[in-house]
Amino acid sequence: MHLYLGLSAGLLLAVVGLTGGILVFYQELQEILNPELSVVSLPAEEQRHIRSLDDIVAAAENAKPPDSLFFKVYYPRNAEVAYKFLYFVRDDSKTNSGDGYYIFVDPYTAQVKGLQLWHPKDRYWGRPLVSFIMQLHWCLLLGKTGGTIVSILGALSIVSVLTGLIVWWPLTGKFRQAMTFKRRAGAIRFNFDLHKTVGFYVSIVLLPVLFSGIYMTMPDRIDVLLKPFSAITRPNAYNGIPETIDSAPPKAGQQTISLGQVESIVQQYYPAGRLWMLNAPKDRLDVFRVMKRDVAELSQFVGYRDFAVDQYSGEILKVYDSGTGSNADVFYDWQWPLHSGHAFGWPGRILVLLAGLACPVLYITGVIRWLQKRHAKQAIKLRG
Repeated sequence: MHLYLGLSAGLLLAVVGLTGGILVFYQELQEILNPELSVVSLPAEEQRHIRSLDDIVAAAENAKPPDSLFFKVYYPRNAEVAYKFLYFVRDDSKTNSGDGYYIFVDPYTAQVKGLQLWHPKDRYWGRPLVSFIMQLHWCLLLGKTGGTIVSILGALSIVSVLTGLIVWWPLTGKFRQAMTFKRRAGAIRFNFDLHKTVGFYVSIVLLPVLFSGIYMTMPDRIDVLLKPFSAITRPNAYNGIPETIDSAPPKAGQQTISLGQVESIVQQYYPAGRLWMLNAPKDRLDVFRVMKRDVAELSQFVGYRDFAVDQYSGEILKVYDSGTGSNADVFYDWQWPLHSGHAFGWPGRILVLLAGLACPVLYITGVIRWLQKRHAKQAIKLRG
């Protein structure tokens, strides 16, 4: 089973694993590849004042592509990074309907640094490299069908890892030998040791990463497994606010509050943590969704807090604190942080990166091992 899974699906698994490892640092990659958009110059400390969110939003609105609508804003992850606004064109009469653009705004000057076509609808070529890698990892450039294929590959990968551990298990009890390389070994033995040793060590990281990937792509399937054991109130892996929460119908002439007001309300009542994302309402009855990270009072590992804010009154309608729901909710709270490595900070991210890089190594060494054994069998037949 381990052999045939590796030969039939190993190459695709290697691609998904490698791209996933790279994406652990997707934010840093964006800044390295497009510093003219993402990175800002720090003013002198006495002049280092972040402009109001409403000023920054106004700059993005002035630069947005025609017929595009605001979707969400990503807050800077540190003092040297720009605000990142995501806009989508939502006009079916336009040829570029469905395209998504990033607009980068300097937080200190409220000046637009540039615009980037991030998500060309139904096109995978001609997009930024990081966006391309994301699509390759999520769906192998095959859309929703590809997402399903990747989920199935993830399940097969779990079987492959487990059967690999069974094959690795030393029946002689010599675990130390099974966990190390043989000294002064030849090329054949080195390839064998590389496959089994790397496979053993990365399996500890790969198993939770693979499972979380399946959940984030096909949450309904995982829900079926957990519902008999625990209630589930968390809607998905990415936020804790259900889609069913609505704003109160507006009164005559009542306008939507500004993003700056939403931010101020959240910060006033829940100052802990770092603002991460603010999602706009999808329609006239939807809510603002605000997400915070690094809320130490919740957890040093999974400190996420999500808010639903009425788009007219500014009332906070719901707060979801990670780690405080049902057993299934808490289990789900860990899935994205484990998948990305963020649950354990830099050490966790590096481990997930190494596990991703190990996937093509395991595939290549596995194929080489299979060819070596095949040639050996053929040589025995010829001698016979």
